[in-house]
Amino acid sequence: MGLKRKQIVMRQKDAFEQELKDRLSFLSQKGIKAPQVDRDPIVKRLKANVKASKKRLAKIADLDKRTEDMIRIKAEKAAAPKVEEQKAAKPKAAPEGKAKKPKAPVEGAKGQKKAEAPAEAKVPKKKAEETKEEPPVKAT
Repeated sequence: MGLKRKQIVMRQKDAFEQELKDRLSFLSQKGIKAPQVDRDPIVKRLKANVKASKKRLAKIADLDKRTEDMIRIKAEKAAAPKVEEQKAAKPKAAPEGKAKKPKAPVEGAKGQKKAEAPAEAKVPKKKAEETKEEPPVKAT
């Protein structure tokens, strides 16, 4: 999230805090005491908005930190010596002891059936959902 989003959320949080302050002063002028102030729906809403804004700001800060870490890691990788890349470029020699041999086709009754099966076109089975019919709708 960019700098603009952070500024927007900060302004919203400040606005919610100011409204909350105004509401609390209004209620105190009316003579309403603390336990009743906490039950006021407007105060609850404003406190929730302030809390949500704080969470958004924390998330934005976390994303900024992660972005900075990624930039730092990329810079370290670019500055790393290229000796490691040369070592990784050398392919390992494959062991020559056991090499796979291609299987010879089996001639006989079983081999012929397997060869004929793919040649025939198979009919796909219908799904259970496609075969279900919708019940008729009763008109009232």
